[in-house]
Amino acid sequence: MTTSSSLFDLPETRHEGVRRELEARKARHRLYPVSLLYTAYASTLLFMALRKETRLIALISFAMGSAAWTALEYWAHRYILHGRFPDGPGLFQRFCHRFFDHLHLEHHKRPWDGNHVNGTIKDTLPFAVILAGVSYLFPFHTLPMLIAGLLQAYVLEEWIHHSVHFCNFKGRYFQYIKRHHLYHHSPRGSHVGFGLTNGFWDMVWQTRIPEDERRALYQSMG
Repeated sequence: MTTSSSLFDLPETRHEGVRRELEARKARHRLYPVSLLYTAYASTLLFMALRKETRLIALISFAMGSAAWTALEYWAHRYILHGRFPDGPGLFQRFCHRFFDHLHLEHHKRPWDGNHVNGTIKDTLPFAVILAGVSYLFPFHTLPMLIAGLLQAYVLEEWIHHSVHFCNFKGRYFQYIKRHHLYHHSPRGSHVGFGLTNGFWDMVWQTRIPEDERRALYQSMG
């Protein structure tokens, strides 16, 4: 019988390896503009914040935004991307159905398709603009810095998600998060393992991978 962990360690043929690299390149080309835009925004605000007397509060706000992203990624993945938004007569129903329903469904159908691994600026910019705009109703060192930290953490999460699908890093964290996330892609895992960068919120909200499955997944990590 094949264990859960060995399912993710099966060797691939040369043809599969070439195809996987082509899909990875496609995904990266979608991710570069997102990374450049949000990292430039966050870096600019950090540079400005470090020149002010309120720099300590600004750095704390930035860190809080980065931490808040871990909860937001869990919530969005579980309740929006894995939610179902049937079409209906209302404007809000039609918007949710057209904007959300197809995105993650296609990712689960074709998890190594470069067109469905990472989000694009078109997917996220409207929300980023609204969050950033509202944040400036508050002092610069508070909510604007928190949103900057949140956006930078989003970029980091997208690269981690990319690495899970296309890279074979040897670090213990990457081995852990790869097995955690690819189990979520398995037939038994679609209702557990919603954290994309960590499993903390799965523990909090009781959506952890079952204990016996966790042992099988992580036993070969050393």
